[in-house]
Amino acid sequence: MSNPLDTDAGSEMFASYENELKLVQADLNQKLDQIEEATGEQRKAAIRQAEQVLDEATELLDQLRMEKQNIPSAARSKVNVRFRNYSSDIDEVKRKLKSYSDDRKALFGDRYTDEPQDEHLEQRQQLLSGTDRLERTSQRLQDSQRVALETEDVGRNVLADLYVQRGTIQNTRDNLQQSEDTMATNRMITIAIITVLVLLIFAVIYGKFH
Repeated sequence: MSNPLDTDAGSEMFASYENELKLVQADLNQKLDQIEEATGEQRKAAIRQAEQVLDEATELLDQLRMEKQNIPSAARSKVNVRFRNYSSDIDEVKRKLKSYSDDRKALFGDRYTDEPQDEHLEQRQQLLSGTDRLERTSQRLQDSQRVALETEDVGRNVLADLYVQRGTIQNTRDNLQQSEDTMATNRMITIAIITVLVLLIFAVIYGKFH
């Protein structure tokens, strides 16, 4: 079933990001289920994967926040409702992930202690997460550049069409002007011929009676 926004001007990008967000949310919910069923190293890995997907969902939410400003006011109210629902869902996921991360007993099982964990391992994990975010951001920049280039091509084609139409209108106007000049010349010639004929008639009549 098509999205009702697809027919609204300025909503194409919003609908695209919205559909992508729905897919990411489905993936995120699946990973949350995996976290609940896992312990130890598997649980930590599942949490890291869910956090990466959550970052992607947050980025898409930011895109929706920007794109909904381009939607006409008449359709923006229903968009705002859906946006708030998405935002609430993501906030709820953040709270769940935080609670899972804080549950160190489930993370480390019988090996859990209050001693600090390996800082270098945590730094490597943060570096990997940052690299993934950078790659996703780079991909979105490439997508935005592609859309901008496509828009530029459309604008260039429109300008070319307008130039051709302007030339056609100019030629039509010139032809009309030329036709009007020709008609005026023909009218003057006709008047001159009639005038000469009238003068000849008067001259014949005058010569006949004198």
